[in-house]
Amino acid sequence: MEEGRAERRRRTEAPSHPQGGTGRAGVMTDVHRRFLQLLMTHGVLEEWDVRHLQKHCYRVHDRTATMEALEDFINNINSVLESLYIEIKKGATEDDGRPVYALVNLATTSISKMASDFAENELDLFRKALELIIDSETGFASSTNILNLVDQLKGKKMRKKEAEQVLQKFVQNKWLIEKEGEFTLHSRAILEMEQYIRETYPDAVKICNICHSLLIQGQSCETCGIRMHLPCTAKYFQSSPEPRCPHCNDYWPHEIPEVFDPEKEREAGTSRASKRSLRSRQH
Repeated sequence: MEEGRAERRRRTEAPSHPQGGTGRAGVMTDVHRRFLQLLMTHGVLEEWDVRHLQKHCYRVHDRTATMEALEDFINNINSVLESLYIEIKKGATEDDGRPVYALVNLATTSISKMASDFAENELDLFRKALELIIDSETGFASSTNILNLVDQLKGKKMRKKEAEQVLQKFVQNKWLIEKEGEFTLHSRAILEMEQYIRETYPDAVKICNICHSLLIQGQSCETCGIRMHLPCTAKYFQSSPEPRCPHCNDYWPHEIPEVFDPEKEREAGTSRASKRSLRSRQH
């Protein structure tokens, strides 16, 4: 019976397998290691850049090898990272649904992970901004409202001018996004902090009615109040001439966003790469 209890406890305490994980250790080559190092440097990358990064790593370390499919390539890395409570996680931008990948620490909250890069009062400023963003209806917090909380920060006193610089540092490190003087969470923060946000703000957290993931920005039904990410809204109503709420069937009053088109994105990426190549040849 003691062995049975120990086995049940082991299964309960073990983390779930990373996305697509097989539960067995993979084999990390120099290509995989280089890819992982570069992804760690960037924190988060869009899928186009991830594919470009994978090709770069093969060119540098193993030109003769057949390149793995991206999903298999990442699953292989994740199977090795599993014991370290780290995984490469795929998500999407909330505004237009572009696929993104981030290296996510499963063992700690991202605020504690940020501790090595930010001082105590800077981390507390992030917490204050996060609370305002989570509590807001729009998923944004104005810089004015964030800066008004500077006097309440823990640790060393911070002037508003310093706080403005710290907010820009959060933007540069891809924890926040700034749009016209308002801040929201970057895709990196959402991927890393979803579980933390769900546990810390259970009464304020918003969940998408379609994908059931954390929602910061989105649209809501004016009748029943359910919410949907903009990309989820776009896909759900893609072929609906008269969009209706999936929960209460009332008319959906918002403008329906466009569905993200990876083909157009690839064409745009190819065009950008060609322009960069042309400029480099000209200089």
